[in-house]
Amino acid sequence: MIVVFTDAAEADIEHIADYISDDNPVRAVTFVRELIDRCERLAQSPHAFPLVPRYAHVGVRRRPYRGYLIFYTVGDDRVEILHVLNGVRDYEAILFPET
Repeated sequence: MIVVFTDAAEADIEHIADYISDDNPVRAVTFVRELIDRCERLAQSPHAFPLVPRYAHVGVRRRPYRGYLIFYTVGDDRVEILHVLNGVRDYEAILFPET
């Protein structure tokens, strides 16, 4: 199984790095590595983390890491990282914006 990052997830990680970098550039690099590592580990056990109850019908799962939440879906041969967000953000509005 492979792990792929959506453009939105890559942008999220970049924003996290920029935010942390304002105070501690070295920690920004190490923390981003940790986040990416946690995402990549999902390939080994993609169903280890629960479905988000409100979005179970579309298969969205959530893996916490420190104060962040990694949102992803599991396909036949891939784990798709949708977003990586700070846990205090209104993730519902980001994951499923009203159209």
